[in-house]
Amino acid sequence: MTGDVLAADEPRPPLAIQFSLDRPIDAAAAPFVLAAAGGLFSAEALAVTINIASGSQDAIARVAAGTSDFAVVDINALIRFRDKDKGAPRIKAVFMLFNKAPYSIIARKSRGVLALTDIEGKTLGVAEGDLSARLWPAVANLNGIKLKSVKQSSISAAVREPMLSAGQIDAVTGFSYLSAINLRDRGVPADDLAVLKFADFGCEAYGFAMIVSPALAAAKPEAVKAFVRAVIGGVNLTIKDPTNAAAEVASRMDGGSKDLELERLRSILRDNILTSEVKRNGIGAIDPARFERAIDQVGEDFKFQKRPQASDIFDDQFLPPLNGRLIN
Repeated sequence: MTGDVLAADEPRPPLAIQFSLDRPIDAAAAPFVLAAAGGLFSAEALAVTINIASGSQDAIARVAAGTSDFAVVDINALIRFRDKDKGAPRIKAVFMLFNKAPYSIIARKSRGVLALTDIEGKTLGVAEGDLSARLWPAVANLNGIKLKSVKQSSISAAVREPMLSAGQIDAVTGFSYLSAINLRDRGVPADDLAVLKFADFGCEAYGFAMIVSPALAAAKPEAVKAFVRAVIGGVNLTIKDPTNAAAEVASRMDGGSKDLELERLRSILRDNILTSEVKRNGIGAIDPARFERAIDQVGEDFKFQKRPQASDIFDDQFLPPLNGRLIN
């Protein structure tokens, strides 16, 4: 054999892939962790290196710059990023991991917040960069809540749970699987917490999705399909054995707790991944009509230069057929 030509029966070398998570590893990353640990990426001839970005905007920027091939990001952050950043218009999501966004208001019942309408007249802590807060105006409008009647207090993410547990604020915006479980871990009784998930109050938003480099998608579409297949395999492994998945995740965290990540993972599977839509239509896809409504809701707190269509944001051509996406 000469040059770089492979013999017909010789295996191809794995394709090196850089993959960005938009935040440090926690239970939400379980499908990717298990796809790597279980050899699913390598079985698809992919050599995947996972790196950690400082948020969805950073992860999207890495894909836009070509320093990452894939990233997992909040789909609603992608919608906003593509509209304002001229370097990102061609970036699309190719796989939807969270069929429902985890956006929530987490409140103390002992502070008088038992239902969403109780938030009027209360103090709501909003951390800088919190994605839940960006959909709060749409949810408030849907449910007849006067935004001006809610006192918003800007706080850092580091003090969000401590301030609520200390009773310095009445409620916070955040992710249901993060803030609510962090508060219980801090000793706040579960029966004193009201977890008001936006999805239960008319929020149409999808959540975390996988995006891909346009250059890789154009040059190596089969590699994109292979990556998606491996992630679906990771989702199925996570669902089959959440306890093992949580242990794998915790082992990759600095001081991670297997029990805490298992609680998070069960919350994620129940509320964000294994929805009725996913059970009916398989994992990874979107409902275009619902996604159009979700884009409209994003627009209630964001002025589009040009409102995108669902097909501008999500590309389903790399998904396997339905029978390859049904949850086992």
